[in-house]
Amino acid sequence: MTDESNESQNEAAVDAPEASATDPEARVSEVAEAPDALAVANAEVAKYRDMALRGAADFDNYRKRARREVDDARKAGREELLKEFLPVFDNLERGIQSAQRSTDIKGVTDGLGMVLKQFESTLGRVGVNKVPTIGAAFDPSVHEAIQQVETNDHAPGTIVAEVQAGYASAERLVRAAMVVVAKPKAETDPEVQPS
Repeated sequence: MTDESNESQNEAAVDAPEASATDPEARVSEVAEAPDALAVANAEVAKYRDMALRGAADFDNYRKRARREVDDARKAGREELLKEFLPVFDNLERGIQSAQRSTDIKGVTDGLGMVLKQFESTLGRVGVNKVPTIGAAFDPSVHEAIQQVETNDHAPGTIVAEVQAGYASAERLVRAAMVVVAKPKAETDPEVQPS
């Protein structure tokens, strides 16, 4: 009897797939669900595509806005710097006009000295400082040696003259100072006599 019950269970298991495959209502529901799943997938694809396009457009707008803000900040910075230096320019123009009419060289020299001090003061207010040179040790990160001079009056590597001033803004070098650097005098060999 166990053999008969096993055979009937096997027949039922084999008949079940055939029943669902031949059952017209089951087939209709499976076919009806398939287009809904496809429509749902297509709707999701469209949604994510729309999100991607919107994200790309938002990023492009952000990039353009950021570039515009940087340009505006640069323009504003230049305008502020110009406002700081216009009084120096005005005084320099006045000095030139005065020098053309004056015969007093000392007065012109004093006036130019005052304009130079005003210019240096303005540079300091905007954060630009002169690089120290004469008497300082040579530093290749802020100095450019254009000549070496043999001397025993200064320690080797010491700056003895400034050819062109250097300037730094905060921690950034604007222009290196061109300098003359001391080096030790060459020892003459006492055994070799010039002939």
